[in-house]
Amino acid sequence: MRRPGARWLPREAWAIDIGVALLVQAAVTMPFVVPRSAELPPATWAAYGLTTLTVLPLVARRRAPVAVLITVLAAGALYRFTVDGPGQPLPYTGLVAFCTVAELSSPRRRLAVAVLVLTAVFPSVAWNTGEARELLFSLFVFAAAYAFGRFTDTRKAYIRAMEDRARQLEVTHRIEAEQAAARERARIAREMHDILSHAVSLMIVQAEAGPVAVRTAPERAEAAFDAISETGRDAMVQLRRMLGVLREDGPGDMPSPRSPQPSLAGLPALLERVRSGVPEVAYTVTGRPLPLPADTGATVFRIVQEALTNVVRHARASRVTVQLDHSPEELTVTVTDDGRGPGTTTGLGLVGIRERAAAHGGTARAGAGPDGRGFQLLVVLPLVTSPEGVGS
Repeated sequence: MRRPGARWLPREAWAIDIGVALLVQAAVTMPFVVPRSAELPPATWAAYGLTTLTVLPLVARRRAPVAVLITVLAAGALYRFTVDGPGQPLPYTGLVAFCTVAELSSPRRRLAVAVLVLTAVFPSVAWNTGEARELLFSLFVFAAAYAFGRFTDTRKAYIRAMEDRARQLEVTHRIEAEQAAARERARIAREMHDILSHAVSLMIVQAEAGPVAVRTAPERAEAAFDAISETGRDAMVQLRRMLGVLREDGPGDMPSPRSPQPSLAGLPALLERVRSGVPEVAYTVTGRPLPLPADTGATVFRIVQEALTNVVRHARASRVTVQLDHSPEELTVTVTDDGRGPGTTTGLGLVGIRERAAAHGGTARAGAGPDGRGFQLLVVLPLVTSPEGVGS
């Protein structure tokens, strides 16, 4: 609702103000239609018309509340001093206008108007009956009108504050949903990158080695082709699982095939597929393995998978070592190769590894291997143990 001084008001506000004016008009009309005592002078149309003039300003009460109140009080004084019409049990127009001032005006104007009304009450009562009962009643009803106006303003302010809060919460929830969607897209992108990059890299290496093996060692060629087939099938299974998670099953749809997330238990099979290619792979575990949550096990698997993919694609290494070092506080994953050394450390694969480690509160560092030769990836993950067992 606009404050005083606005050039226009909503259509609903005008309708309410007209309705209030009509209601007040009906109230001030009652003394003119109720039969009067014979000792009293009859009600005249002039008195009724002047009474109506005191009601009409209420239509504009929201636009200029102070001016409307002064106009109403002046019209009431004019009625009292110029015509001998029926009196009113309550100063309806003055109460409505005073309530509007209390609701819409600034504190300084409210105080000035309250002093004006208080000043006008005393001579009005003295002119009418001069009784203390009428004075107390008049002060009470005007104080009640003022309190009701302030209550209305406070209630509207509270409603506005609640609406603003609801809008802010809606914006916050939308931002959180967008951030969650962005995180999920990043996670899916990492998964897709790890699956496809690893599988395609191994298949390329095996396919390039196949023709040479056919001429020199047919048994190795057969193993290479078997590795290509196995790697392709494994990639398809993992892709189907991811697409099944993304797809929303509708009515009548067949359930999407699901399989568990990769874990530490799958590392030997992963390393065996890489061993069928060019680099020799060594796998060591030190310390006492502790039960890990499923998401931590899946993260370790993906980190090792991506590291081995980078070795196969870029390192031209003859040997790679994967080491898991378990301690009560953290798990350290080290992948070291004897290849041509560090190139870029900002590729998508390494970025994904850092993101995976950071999601668990860990760190990932990549650079030259021992003595400056080859390449080494070092990932440290804080441990949150799980009762489900290692590789769960």
